[in-house]
Amino acid sequence: MNIKRILFPTDFSKCSDQALAHAVFIAEKYDAEIHLLHVITLFQDQPSVFNKELTETEAEVRKLEDIAEAQLNKVINGQSTDMKIITSQKRGVSAGPVIMEYASANNIDLIVLGTHGRRGIGHLFLGSVAEEVVRHAKRPVLTVRELKVPKPLSNINNILVPIDFSGYSKEALSYANKIAGCYDSQIQLLHIIEETIHPAYSLTGKSSIFDLMPNIKQDSSKRLEKMIKENVDEKIKSKVFVNGGHPANEIINFAKNNSTDLIVIATHGLTGFEHLLLGSVTEKVVRMAGCPVFTVKSFGKNLLK
Repeated sequence: MNIKRILFPTDFSKCSDQALAHAVFIAEKYDAEIHLLHVITLFQDQPSVFNKELTETEAEVRKLEDIAEAQLNKVINGQSTDMKIITSQKRGVSAGPVIMEYASANNIDLIVLGTHGRRGIGHLFLGSVAEEVVRHAKRPVLTVRELKVPKPLSNINNILVPIDFSGYSKEALSYANKIAGCYDSQIQLLHIIEETIHPAYSLTGKSSIFDLMPNIKQDSSKRLEKMIKENVDEKIKSKVFVNGGHPANEIINFAKNNSTDLIVIATHGLTGFEHLLLGSVTEKVVRMAGCPVFTVKSFGKNLLK
């Protein structure tokens, strides 16, 4: 993959520390530079400022900037000296738009950020920010959920790729192929069949898609095997799985029960009413999965070119 610039937004929490370890590991693999970004969210987490003079508010923000500067320097001092690290502080009403504006302005290739960060003055509320960035950022995003006992970064043995047979999931598989080659990992291809059928078919006496199409699992498995031949290097091991159920829940449960270390998933980039109507499987996976999630975009920057 073509990764030269990695953006790492931080709120200096334990969660961010774990995500930083992933950013550093990838930077060392690809000889990339890391951009450390801290966003001071004006007013969002500071309701008390509305009762103060503007001059006092400005002084408070400058104090937060000084604290953040010290924290950023502390992060830098804990890393390899030969790695190029660029630090930046930005102000904004909310963190998400600032992160994406910085990424576009600095030609960032990959965004790495933690989920379930703490909330407080001057800190990113990364739980919701991560989903916003995943939905809108025009480049791949790696989200890392905080764990009590983080896994060693070198121990990425199983990479899960949910497949819906769209062009988006095919691209996700291409990314997984490159990542698997880098980590010497096995790829798990998973296709989810939603069991419920359209009410019109109720007249047939069938209540499940498996009753209506008894060979659907075998046919899906054959299509997955074909995708492997067309998109995965022969030296990389892979397995195919076809399950029934709700896509987001099945992906999360599968990862939990099958020793998955990383999920590579595509997002269609739905926004507005369409997003509210359909929801987003990817965002639910980002929010609930216990392992890191590498989100591939159907729009914007492609790291495989």
